[in-house]
Amino acid sequence: MPTALITGVTGQDGSYLAELMLAKGYRVVGVVRRTSHDSYERIQHLVGKMEIVPADLLDQHSLQSVVQMAAPDEVYNLAAQSFVPTSWTQPVLTGEFTALGVTRLLDAIRLAKPDARFYQASSSEMFGKVRETPQRETTPFHPRSPYGVAKCYGHYITVNYRESYGLFAVSGILFNHESPRRGLEFVTRRISHGVARIKLGLARELQLGNLDARRDWGFAGDYVDAMWRMLQQPAPDDYVIGTGVQHSVRNCCEVAFAHVGLDWSQYVVHDPALDRPAEVETLLADPSKADAKLGWRPTVDFESLIRMMVDADLDRLRRSA
Repeated sequence: MPTALITGVTGQDGSYLAELMLAKGYRVVGVVRRTSHDSYERIQHLVGKMEIVPADLLDQHSLQSVVQMAAPDEVYNLAAQSFVPTSWTQPVLTGEFTALGVTRLLDAIRLAKPDARFYQASSSEMFGKVRETPQRETTPFHPRSPYGVAKCYGHYITVNYRESYGLFAVSGILFNHESPRRGLEFVTRRISHGVARIKLGLARELQLGNLDARRDWGFAGDYVDAMWRMLQQPAPDDYVIGTGVQHSVRNCCEVAFAHVGLDWSQYVVHDPALDRPAEVETLLADPSKADAKLGWRPTVDFESLIRMMVDADLDRLRRSA
């Protein structure tokens, strides 16, 4: 039975990946930060089926101990300070987790289990002020947030450990991927939750930032399958993962409100405080390499994804009433 070690297992991607690995017959070891409260909401249904161990991307010793204990065949680094706006208010902490944390984990693998295969969660935010559209593996990076800068470091240190030490280390450059498990701070979930609250009479308006920002949005459950496929290849390489289709935040509002029979323009209010200091106006993936080399394609389209999220939030709110 192969072993998968997953950092960030309590997050959106970590929970979907843990489900996938368990379904494939893996022993799953999930890494969590030891805090004063356990937030296992997304993995509650998996707690008895996987091992949960404490470690921290800020603590080299804890990472090396976990790698030695688990002796993983595959390591998926999904832990990070992952919310872009927070990276402006906590830029140093974002760098510690999202950049240097990758180095600490790679070095733990180098020392304790150098034959393990390593996946790094890179991000389309690295492209930032895009140099070409669509963005592919060879597109130059121009990050526009401390988060994007930190992800660039994490990406290149993964390349460096691959080239310096011969580790099987890959980066998946994932474009925006959402689900009903997305945190409320992210714009798609902010919209789906806001729509549900308005439909149920719990709110009268939805405040949003830049409605013209355009993104390539897909379903997180599809994207974790791409992560797994990357580590099954004969040689390590980096891949862009996205749908190749772009929508604006305004489009997202239109689909979400229409799903419950409402006109979005009657409820959405622009809040300048939610605009980014440096905006990323457009991101669009060219996933042709992932299609050709991994045989990966998304299965959930944008409209189905947004409707799925609205339905899940309606259900949540009704049950909690």
